[in-house]
Amino acid sequence: MSPAPETGSRPGRIWRSVDRAADGLAADLGLYALSALFAWSTATGSTLTSHRAWGALAVWGYAAATLAVLVQLLLRRRPGPPSHDHSTCQAGGGRGGQDTHECQASPAILAGADRRGVVSRGWVTAGAWVSVVLVPLVAQAAARAGGMNGRAQEEVLVVEESARRLLDTGTPYLGRDGIAALPEPLLGYTPYQPGMAVFGLPRAVFGDSWWTDARIWFALVTVLVVALAARLLRDGSAARDTLLVRAVQAATVLPLCALTLATGGDDLPVLALCLLAFALAARDRFGWAGVAIGAAAAMKLLAWPVVLVLGAYALVRRSGLRYAVGAAGLPLLALIPALLVEPAAFVENVIRFPTGHGLVTSPAASPLLGYLIAQHVPGGRLVALSLLALGALAVGLWLLRRPPRDAGAAALITATGLLTAIILMPATRFGYLLYPAALALWSLPLRPPPPVDHEPMARLDGVSPEQLHDHPGRS
Repeated sequence: MSPAPETGSRPGRIWRSVDRAADGLAADLGLYALSALFAWSTATGSTLTSHRAWGALAVWGYAAATLAVLVQLLLRRRPGPPSHDHSTCQAGGGRGGQDTHECQASPAILAGADRRGVVSRGWVTAGAWVSVVLVPLVAQAAARAGGMNGRAQEEVLVVEESARRLLDTGTPYLGRDGIAALPEPLLGYTPYQPGMAVFGLPRAVFGDSWWTDARIWFALVTVLVVALAARLLRDGSAARDTLLVRAVQAATVLPLCALTLATGGDDLPVLALCLLAFALAARDRFGWAGVAIGAAAAMKLLAWPVVLVLGAYALVRRSGLRYAVGAAGLPLLALIPALLVEPAAFVENVIRFPTGHGLVTSPAASPLLGYLIAQHVPGGRLVALSLLALGALAVGLWLLRRPPRDAGAAALITATGLLTAIILMPATRFGYLLYPAALALWSLPLRPPPPVDHEPMARLDGVSPEQLHDHPGRS
């Protein structure tokens, strides 16, 4: 019998064919080997102390993961027992009088082997995350608590200081006059939503220690939420689990994520909550999906485009109200205290500073298209903002004309929109690309499984192996 044709979009089919090479191990080998090379180049060439420290440790973690994949490839090439020769069974009988029941069991045996292979790849991913994220992060947090400088990026200091202000004044934001009075006004700005300050509370309450570092709590929330999202999407099939392994790798051990979490990390819990929201939506739990994405939007404005796209999908599924309670309610509740205490400070930090109207310039200056236009074209900032608005309009028209019919389509639309926005923003970072990269890979396991056609099996019910062997349509 000919295999059933694959369903889904062409990009999805292409990716699945690449990902299935050597049962996914070929892509794993390339991922870890290239990541080791990236970590080595970071350790030897970066100008940032925290990045060099990450690379010096992560290179060994990626090298160990590469070695583990090589071992898996060698074990995969070992021949299996003759009694489970699947090709012989397909031919209508076994070697040396092989029993028909053994042939019938072969697909189940092969499926079990596939699942074991996926599980072993998952364990390598988990081990890689510990060695390339957790170990470098704890080492840098301990060094920082011991008084060493340069072991954390500015956003870690900003989040922790915003938590102290939240406890002292009721708002995480410092007003314009207070920022101007600081020796380093840049560190006075908090360009996040109020919910981000929660991660700085351990240090504000318990003082300086390795475990009160905001990155420790970024990492803890990230790994728990990503694990929950993956668990929600598992359906027992090796095909779905294979896609999930790659998706989890994209949100955890990809250098774009690993380096970010070990040295700064504020984007990773936001990304993880976005992924959880999509996973909940894929399981028709739109109330909880609204809570997850609402929590992300209460921490960072970058989550708001995700709120809108998921909202469009919730409307398609006639669950807009359930979704909106958490998706809009949580960010608004987080904003109320800050707006009541000092609304001008909120405007200065969250609106004026990111748009280039603060006392100092945002350090987000990666040379992507929007930044280059803003810097080198007359009236470039206006041009870049106009292009950004056109990009947002195009995504909005896409949503109106072809609203997402499943969570995977919604994730792909979100990835496209965020990629467009990141490229065209006048002030941007390469690190933000982790959002569209992770969402694009998660869009595949988020899609519903193709319908199973039971009719061919029904037609073959009662047909003997000899009749099947002699059938002229056999492949």
